[in-house]
This record gives sequence, structure tokens and C-alpha cells, in this order.
Amino acid sequence: MTRKELEEYIYKTYKVRPDYPWKRDRENGVFRHADNNKWFAIAMKIPQNRLGTDSEKMIDIVNVKAEPVLISGLWNTPGFYPAYHMNKTNWITIALDGTAPDDMVKMLVNMSFEETRKKAK
Repeated sequence: MTRKELEEYIYKTYKVRPDYPWKRDRENGVFRHADNNKWFAIAMKIPQNRLGTDSEKMIDIVNVKAEPVLISGLWNTPGFYPAYHMNKTNWITIALDGTAPDDMVKMLVNMSFEETRKKAK
């Protein structure tokens, strides 16, 4: 899945477009719930070596929230990494370069959306 495909999926499913909270930065887009403003995903462009590789090539990624047991089980799967710049227990980084299966990316975005939505009292 590419970043564009991810953004299209999120819009089609949740009617959410990324916002860019950092004034001079249009590379890092946050996807938020409309009702509580909580993030459920953040798409970024980073040097690939920030994910523990030797490459300095720029790569699109998305961070999503998931259950810790699921996260640790995905770290050895191609395309999945410990969360970049986020809590590694509750968030996971997914490379948007086609290595992670599209259905898995969608499932994790959906889980993140549910995990971060406003809970009924």
C-alpha cells in the first residue's frame, strides 16, 4: 500500500483527511477523530535508516495504535517496525512501500481507529 492509497482508504472509510499540525511541515500528516481530536494514525516521510536499516532513502510510513501483544508479534514481519517516534508498547510503524500486506494495513488502521475513539460512559 502506498501513502496515497492509505489516505484514500482512510477517507473512504472514515471521512478523515490528514491535518498538518506543524506549520512548516507538509510531510507529516495526522489522522484524527472529529469528536475527540485523538490521533489514530500519523503518516510520515523519514529516512529508512531510522527503522534500523542501512539505507538513507526516504520512505513513507504510518504509525497506528494496537494491542501490545499484536505489536510484538508483528515486529519480525516484513514491513512492520517498532514505532518510530512514538510509544513502542502501544504503537507500531508500517512501511508504506508495498512490503506490508494491504489487508493487514487496513486491519491495523481500523483497530487503531477503534482503540482511540471516544468511549461511551
